[in-house]
Amino acid sequence: MKKLFTLLMIGIVIPLILASFKPEKPAKPETAQYIVIAWNDLGMHCANLDFSNMCILPPYNNQKAHVIMKGDASSMPTVMPHSSGIYVSYSIPGNTFSAGKTNFWTYSQHLFGVILAPDMGLAGFGLAGIMLNADTINYHYATGIPVTAFPDAFPTTSTPYQLTLIKAYTAGGQELASTQSVIPISHEISCVSSGCHSSEMNILQSHESVSGFNIANKPILCATCHSDNALGAPGHAGTPPFSQAIHQKHGSIIHTGTVADCYKCHPGPNTQCWRDIMHTAGASGGSVSKCQDCHGSVANVGNTIANGRNPWLQEPSCGATACHGPNYAEETGKLFRQSKGHGGLYCSTCHSSPHSILPSERAEDNVQNIALQGFAGTLKTCSVCHGYTPAAPGPHGYNPLGIKPVSGNIPSDNQLLQNYPNPASFMTNIPYHISIPGKVKIEILDMNGRNITTLVNDFLQAGEYKAEFYTSRVSPGTYICALYSGGKTDFRKIIVAD
Repeated sequence: MKKLFTLLMIGIVIPLILASFKPEKPAKPETAQYIVIAWNDLGMHCANLDFSNMCILPPYNNQKAHVIMKGDASSMPTVMPHSSGIYVSYSIPGNTFSAGKTNFWTYSQHLFGVILAPDMGLAGFGLAGIMLNADTINYHYATGIPVTAFPDAFPTTSTPYQLTLIKAYTAGGQELASTQSVIPISHEISCVSSGCHSSEMNILQSHESVSGFNIANKPILCATCHSDNALGAPGHAGTPPFSQAIHQKHGSIIHTGTVADCYKCHPGPNTQCWRDIMHTAGASGGSVSKCQDCHGSVANVGNTIANGRNPWLQEPSCGATACHGPNYAEETGKLFRQSKGHGGLYCSTCHSSPHSILPSERAEDNVQNIALQGFAGTLKTCSVCHGYTPAAPGPHGYNPLGIKPVSGNIPSDNQLLQNYPNPASFMTNIPYHISIPGKVKIEILDMNGRNITTLVNDFLQAGEYKAEFYTSRVSPGTYICALYSGGKTDFRKIIVAD
């Protein structure tokens, strides 16, 4: 723990020094060639509310942001580096203090070995300030923001999905762009509020037979003994990691296999932190309907840690064959929330955070992308960054010009129709029918079966569509158009003329 506390102290001192050089209020922006996109690294952060007896997690929320200089038809967009001099501020309008809403600051020294100024977090960030950056990562970040779920105007009413205000400035203080991002926080982590335990003292008293445990030394930081990767705490050798101990203990008594099982601890019946498109698809009869579909049972979460899995550092993968496949894989050795892809952007830049993958059931999660592209969901309007709509496919084979609904008629079968014109010298239209909502992929192949380009790779509702294939980008000859949908494949020949 001494190493952890030393790192925390370093994290406190450096941002305080930087904050002392905060510029004066910037001038009114005069340009609109930049955008800023912000996100939270997790779909929900949890924290105890009362720290007088025990601490599972302290108030500790993270925000990240990219500042992007928009491109145009002759230049690519640029993710702005630290060397550009651009800096980013963050604040939480309507939530300007936390001390008094929780007693964390009363016990921070006992729990973490540090004396904190009111409203200052363990990593040195407060509820407002300037984000840090580095040339090697090209994003701005604020770590350990000590926000609570209680706005200033309603200090006893839990509001888990609050919005930050993120602003980007030139080195001279001119505002370039702004956005709003969800900063999710819940206090439903309490073992008592779930109705399972009569009191926190009851939990601590059940540890009194453990060698070296001293209940008189409360408040007790669980990570002192049980290692916790979320806190970077090594724990005691021979003591199971916190996640293993909790899930194995409760997995022996929870067998229903429903989301309600997980909501007993992970927030929660009121917060309902799992709110993304996978949850929505499950609710309407899709393939994913409960936490256990990705994570396995409560007992399985604990047992896999006992068998060598590293909690928080090894989690379900988007790129797994049973999930979205290699076209959606994370970077090697990294989780979704750590991975970058298209143009050096984090996956969360376009898709949002785990458990809140867009479009989200919560209106707050959709605010940013509605402001950027005019509608909720994945950020997929290419002109937001590029300044225009490129004809070539982008990340994951997504083609912004390739999906065009023709009518709302519901066809009787999935079918690829003959393209027109055929032969084509510049562009050809490829009509296709989808009878059942599902994943649709359209590829252009050469006569040897090699992929030339992917026109469509998306989840589509039932209807009649057409894709556009710009044949001027390929050599004259004969090609195959393949439609993969509903477990079947359909082919058509396309002739490209001079």
